[in-house]
Amino acid sequence: MATPVNKEKDGVIKGEKLAPLSERLAKLGLVRDWDFVLHLPLRYEDLTSITPIDSLEAGQTVQIEGTVISQKFFTTSRGMQFTAEIQDPTGTMRARFVHFYPSIQYQLAKGKHVRLYGEVRLSYYNDLEMVHPKVKTGKSAESELDSSLTPIYPAGEGIQQGWLRKRIARALLDLSLKDPVPSDYTENLGLPPLAESLKYLHNPPAGADALGLQNRSCPQWQRLIFDELLAQQITLKSTREVASQNAARALSIGKSELINKFLETLPFDLTRAQKRVVSEIEADLSRSVPAHRLIQGDVGCGKTVVATLSILRAVADGHQASLMAPTEILAEQHYRKIYAWLAPLGVNVVWLTGRLKPAEKREALSKIASGDAQVIIGTHALIQAGVTFHDLVLSIVDEQHRFGVLQRLALRVPGPNGLIPHLLMLSATPIPRTLAMSYLADLEVSVIDELPPGRTPIMTKLARLSRKEEVLSVLRYEVAQGRQVYWVCPLIEESDALDLTPATTCFEELKEKLPELTVGLVHGAMPAADKEATMKDFQHGIVQVLVATTVIEVGVDVPNASLMIIEHAERFGLAQLHQLRGRVGRGAAKSACILLYDPALSEIGKERLKIIYESSDGFEIARRDLELRGPGEFLGERQSGMPFLRFADLDRDETLLTTARDVAVKWLRSDPDAANAFARRWFESPEAFLSA
Repeated sequence: MATPVNKEKDGVIKGEKLAPLSERLAKLGLVRDWDFVLHLPLRYEDLTSITPIDSLEAGQTVQIEGTVISQKFFTTSRGMQFTAEIQDPTGTMRARFVHFYPSIQYQLAKGKHVRLYGEVRLSYYNDLEMVHPKVKTGKSAESELDSSLTPIYPAGEGIQQGWLRKRIARALLDLSLKDPVPSDYTENLGLPPLAESLKYLHNPPAGADALGLQNRSCPQWQRLIFDELLAQQITLKSTREVASQNAARALSIGKSELINKFLETLPFDLTRAQKRVVSEIEADLSRSVPAHRLIQGDVGCGKTVVATLSILRAVADGHQASLMAPTEILAEQHYRKIYAWLAPLGVNVVWLTGRLKPAEKREALSKIASGDAQVIIGTHALIQAGVTFHDLVLSIVDEQHRFGVLQRLALRVPGPNGLIPHLLMLSATPIPRTLAMSYLADLEVSVIDELPPGRTPIMTKLARLSRKEEVLSVLRYEVAQGRQVYWVCPLIEESDALDLTPATTCFEELKEKLPELTVGLVHGAMPAADKEATMKDFQHGIVQVLVATTVIEVGVDVPNASLMIIEHAERFGLAQLHQLRGRVGRGAAKSACILLYDPALSEIGKERLKIIYESSDGFEIARRDLELRGPGEFLGERQSGMPFLRFADLDRDETLLTTARDVAVKWLRSDPDAANAFARRWFESPEAFLSA
């Protein structure tokens, strides 16, 4: 049996070798008094009352008081256990301990007066019991009941609850909690003062609104959530104000022979949504303030055409434009498509990635520096040392959430003329409205909410992994009709941690089972030349079945591909599943997506598959994805600087978010110094990071 744990001193368990207390507290974000004040309880224990035993119900977490009338040790298949029968004037109940110190028999000796706190459960024998309740004996069992609920805080290694409670109580006393928000704003919303709210949340009185505390709907929680949202909105709006002081080249926006020629060469007309977004972008480009706009739209909505029209505005005015994509496959596809469109119009389009041969790279860099290259397309090689633009006025980033903040910041550096390029960001992952209102409040958002005519609906089917042979029959049928198939796997090689079919194994299996077909393999760890050759063969119809990882998630456009099979679909995120499904249905043929899943699903896995099966609306899927994943993952690479929310929930608190936006505007107008001082208390982030 384990030895008893020694008591702590200054938050440290005696006898254990731990990192210094300050380091362990810093991991929890606890540095300033303000941090401790905002370190709110995970839950509460109600030791303010005693519940009679005869009124107990399974599922309750309560405190009982009584006398020990018997105890015993007994052996089970799980080892030795200990029980004690507790009696009060109304009845008896059992306390059971599976893990215990030998001293338990003295704590719960027959005849002792005790208090127990814990969850009431229905036992194997269909009666009520508490398993591992907290035990008070002696004087503590005779003391007066608590007057407030007992907070239980998130705590790190060797940091004890008692120490945390004392430290937070001291912070509440030491910190000046004079209300920083003008009372006109909070009183109109019926919100209590800040100090009152914080003290209530740390020490709710007996009889407090348990449900309101749990779901954060009580006025005290609403006040704290409002302050957090208000601070975030002020931070983002101040960031935009700083950014607006930078200068950019204002482009001529009028009739352009170059743009007219381009539109005439397109085999299709722009949709109304594309025309609307082009107008919004052109309005930005016509100003001498750097554009900072996100262009979002579902898979296949035509963002590349819109980006190309923006590029042509820069070229028609005699300047350079660039487009950066996160993967070589996507960057090369952009290059081939845009080159095919613009080269016949006399526009010089240059390709730049890290895998160019030295001579090719020198030639590309020379053209970029001299201005001979009017349009530069590539990967993050565009922002590497040694790349000097002649006159870059427009930067476009595709799938911007796949780049880190520092990489996006590299595009906001002033050029030799001191001007900052306009920045457009493309995303095929629609951003939910509340997320755009919150984290993207410092940029403009355009939505292409209409698909071009001719896109065929994609049928989604769910199938257990055990039905793989049936799926192979569907695959053979599709290829017999002259069409092509994607087969996506979540891993490249075997993994000891996960029992999943890796892409390399799947590739070998399909080659063996489909000897009459040409099967190709693409994954991110392959040499670039091999990957490029396989993708070309698939695009040209030589490869009939392409086994791949999520390297083909975005941008790959093969109109003849009509079937997407995703193995272990439960392992993919909603946005990934939606993106992968969008790789088919790009031609005239009827298309389908089959999600192969392991029946031993987690609850999250079940929810993901249910959502993707029921909906093809990218915005609805994005909204549900936000609920499952939270904003940190949803927006991409989370970096220091982003004002992420601790207490607010974008769906639940949408009304408060809207109010906070309005109040932020009013307060910044009436007293910007006070508003910004308030916001810095919540978000001490460099402004540059927030504008990336």
